[in-house]
Amino acid sequence: MTIDELIDYCKGKKGVTVEFPFDNRHMSFKLISKFFAFIDTKNGNNVISLKCEPWLAEALREQYEGVTPGYHLNKKHWNTIDVNNDIPKEKVLEMIDMSYSLIFNSLKKQERKELE
Repeated sequence: MTIDELIDYCKGKKGVTVEFPFDNRHMSFKLISKFFAFIDTKNGNNVISLKCEPWLAEALREQYEGVTPGYHLNKKHWNTIDVNNDIPKEKVLEMIDMSYSLIFNSLKKQERKELE
């Protein structure tokens, strides 16, 4: 997958906003006020960091060489994925969907209702 494909897929999710809160390199994707993805737009490696259930985060790291603990994030809850590595595109999209769902489900009831 390319950076543009990752960005377009994340931006296509309902209620998502994009910002660069740390610098002009790390693009973040938020749902209301919570992050669900970060993309390093300058490194050329097509890397995305995504939130994940802790038990699944570990399993994905064991299954795929391209999945590592979240870079500069809580390594229990975040994975960094090198999409140029051994991960099928469909699996990357599934991981993005899971990250979005985790954040969606953590929102207040009223916030979820506004997005539906």
